[in-house]
Amino acid sequence: QVQLVESGGGLVQPGGSLRLSCAASGSIFSINAMGWYRQAPGKERELVAVITRSGGTNYADSVKGRFTISRDNAKNTVYLQMNSLKPEDTADYYCNAKGLDLSLRSLELWGQGSLVTVSS
Repeated sequence: QVQLVESGGGLVQPGGSLRLSCAASGSIFSINAMGWYRQAPGKERELVAVITRSGGTNYADSVKGRFTISRDNAKNTVYLQMNSLKPEDTADYYCNAKGLDLSLRSLELWGQGSLVTVSS
């Protein structure tokens, strides 16, 4: 079974920091792009950040300069370091991975979601 497992969500005060982690496991040949999306109540899911296998990154304008995405290819793991958090960052955060399984078929995985709440 191929899956993504997230960890690291929680409650933090405005201005605080959190780090999300997401690990892929199972019958995976390679993971190419990995990313984080978020969905706030009543809103559509939006891209937060994405990173390629070679380390190229792209961020939503709303998080540039505050969030940092990174990955460990050997562990098929992606991280999201979130600093200077704001109440408007409150959302369910989902990791995403695209790659190939052991039969070289394309796969796309989603994590189970991690709730991040920014509140005083």
